[in-house]
Parts: sequence; C-alpha cells; structure tokens
Amino acid sequence: MAERPVHEGHIWRVSVLTVQAPDGHRFERDTVLSPGAVAVVPVLADPEGGFSVVLVRQYRAALDTDVLEIPAGMRDVDGEPPEDTARRELLEEAGLIAGHLEPLTVFHNAVGMTDALTHLFLATELRQGAHDRQGVEEQAMEVVQVPLHDAVAMVGRGELTDAKTVIGVLLAERMLAGPR
Repeated sequence: MAERPVHEGHIWRVSVLTVQAPDGHRFERDTVLSPGAVAVVPVLADPEGGFSVVLVRQYRAALDTDVLEIPAGMRDVDGEPPEDTARRELLEEAGLIAGHLEPLTVFHNAVGMTDALTHLFLATELRQGAHDRQGVEEQAMEVVQVPLHDAVAMVGRGELTDAKTVIGVLLAERMLAGPR
C-alpha cells in the first residue's frame, strides 16, 4: 500500500491510498486517516428503577445544525488510554464524573472512507463535576437528560441520527435490561 497525502488538518489527514485487490489489481481510494475517538453513554438511575441518558446538543458544522448526541471526543492525546479519554470527554462536555465506566463495543465509523475507530463506553454511578468545554461548538453546548426508553424510541423515529449515539443508546438499553 502506498499513501499520497493530500491534506494535513488539525486532526485528520486526507490521503490517496494505492492498494492491491485480492485479484492483484491496483487501485486508488481517497481516505481520511484518524486518531480515532471515544464516546460515552452516561446513564442515570432513578429511585423507581428507570434509566435516563444524558445527551448533549451541539452545533455540527458539516450539517449546519444542532445535533443531539452522546458525549464524545477525539483520541488526540498521544498515548492516552481510551478509558481515560472517555472520562475526560464526559467531564468536558457533560460536566459528569463516572463512578463506573464499562466498555460497550469498538466500531469502525465508515469503513469505505476512513480508518476511524470509536471506543464506546457506558458510564454509570455519575456525579457532578466541573465542565471544561473546549472549542467553539462546546461553548454553546446544551446538556439534556432523556428517559432511556424515549431515547430508544427517538432512534426508531429517526430523531437521533448520529451513528455513535444510535449504537450507544441501543447497546446501553440492551445491557441495562440484563440477560436475555
């Protein structure tokens, strides 16, 4: 595989890769190379045994609109373990500290165009901490608490469309429902 850099951004690198197919044919693909990301599904339990998920509403320039999503961030600190990044992002964006952080899954974001890999966690035993918002989008971020069953319904109605949020909400509901 050969790589020809096209653009070096703050976080991502766009390159044209020359690769070889299993049949030996060589071809090129535009690819976004990424350090990866983390995402956290923060869940609060109420006294009646119900669960709520904490989401953030923030402006997303690529869509030119606000998006309701789970807290997340890039793995932009060299050598930082994904769990530490997840804890840092949860505090920065939602102002929450997780007493318990459990891995849910790891997934590739869009295999046809990027090597981006997201580590997804479930955060429970939450307590309030001090926000440490970074960047323009986070300064105007709104923290929203939604009953988990409503968030699942929002996924089904296409109201939550961010991939990491859809995956996270559905896996959190499945995990919290217990063994099947």
